[in-house]
Amino acid sequence: MPTSAKPGDIGVVKAAKLSDTPPRVLAADDQQHILEAIELLLRPQGYLVDTVRSPALARQAVLTETYDALLIDLNYTRDTTSGSEGLDLLSEINALDSGIPVVVMTAWGNVELAVEAMRRGARDFIQKPWDNERLLAILRTQVELRRALQQTERLEAEILLLRAQGSPEFIAKAPSMQPVLEMVTRVGPSDANVLVSGEHGTGKEVVAQTLHALSSRAQRPMVAVNTGGLSEGVFESELFGHVKGAFTDARADRIGRFELADHSTIFLDEIGNVPFRQQAKLLRVLESGELERVGSSRARHVDVRVISATNTDLRAACANGQFREDLLFRLNTVEIHVPALRERREDIPLLAGHFLARSATRYRRPVHGLDAPALQAMLRYAWPGNVRELEHVMERAVLMCRTPEIKAADLGLNAAAPNEQHLEELSLEAVEVILIRKALQRFQGNISQAAEALGLSRGALYRRMEKYGL
Repeated sequence: MPTSAKPGDIGVVKAAKLSDTPPRVLAADDQQHILEAIELLLRPQGYLVDTVRSPALARQAVLTETYDALLIDLNYTRDTTSGSEGLDLLSEINALDSGIPVVVMTAWGNVELAVEAMRRGARDFIQKPWDNERLLAILRTQVELRRALQQTERLEAEILLLRAQGSPEFIAKAPSMQPVLEMVTRVGPSDANVLVSGEHGTGKEVVAQTLHALSSRAQRPMVAVNTGGLSEGVFESELFGHVKGAFTDARADRIGRFELADHSTIFLDEIGNVPFRQQAKLLRVLESGELERVGSSRARHVDVRVISATNTDLRAACANGQFREDLLFRLNTVEIHVPALRERREDIPLLAGHFLARSATRYRRPVHGLDAPALQAMLRYAWPGNVRELEHVMERAVLMCRTPEIKAADLGLNAAAPNEQHLEELSLEAVEVILIRKALQRFQGNISQAAEALGLSRGALYRRMEKYGL
């Protein structure tokens, strides 16, 4: 029992400064009166307390519940003073989640046992009978440190995402875009999963960001993942995270994209290219909201809205056995199809002006518009790379033009789809663009098949597409 204050006297102890969410503590001890004393001490201080009387029950509790701190005894078998049971439990808890602060306690305290407990990952050591004020101070410090580290980790990841994502403007005045706008306005405020379909470069991610901005989750950044660019070896680690030691390069715990998107939105781009074997793991998260980090057996619950995008026909892929039908049902509660740029030519002048202004500001170039022939050339062009290609063309034109207005020659569109008989007159990059476009058209935008035909890996093809604005 405590020495400095009795359980009935704990009101004299200064209350802990806790956050709005009550911290949850797990207490493990084989003696019921010890557990009752811990509850009497902690509950009035704002803690939620779970109690167990064996190492096995403690392991199960850690696997099924999230705790801010653990308070565990080192001895559970009568007349045992070695502390081996508690030390083994400590090692197992640290392997499950090294971030949980564990405070150990024993009635047979000695320096050697304390050192061994700290070596195995304990944050502090309490000898029974304990001092109430010291125990409260230790728990308060460990809980606040745990939450501060979690908040720092999340903020750092969010800052990186915000820097990478930016805030693209949704420009859509063409009649063919009005159904898209109507659907976005209707389903944006909901939590419904949305599948955004369309050719490469049509602006599917901009649609996803607009959906997120209209939702109740907009106060947190949307988390975007190019699932098509992830190899099977890193797929689970990127999406679900991993624990330290899960594989050779896992030198520390890592939070996955789904955890990062908790209470927010995750955007899964190129969902049609997810390897079939990984689709089952993705389906489990969508169905149950639970995931496990690689190397961990502890389930974590997340509240995530899923917006996915694809340029492939997923229904045809289901029929061919390349995509799970049950996963498709989970993804497309609502489907939004984004038209190709050639189907919304009315938007070309607006989009071109937007990209021109942005590139002129970025590169500090005194470029203010396009002349009439340049605009006509853009309106006649087929734009196989859609809005992404238009952005790339405008960026290049801003850099190449020598006058305040962009000329047709500055656009470089004449060389975008030349006759093969003039290939010897083209640069290596221009030829590469032609071959990539033809491969994508031949395989209807299927990245894996196009990459195989070109003799490239999927990652290498993605890098070239990004380089050329395709």
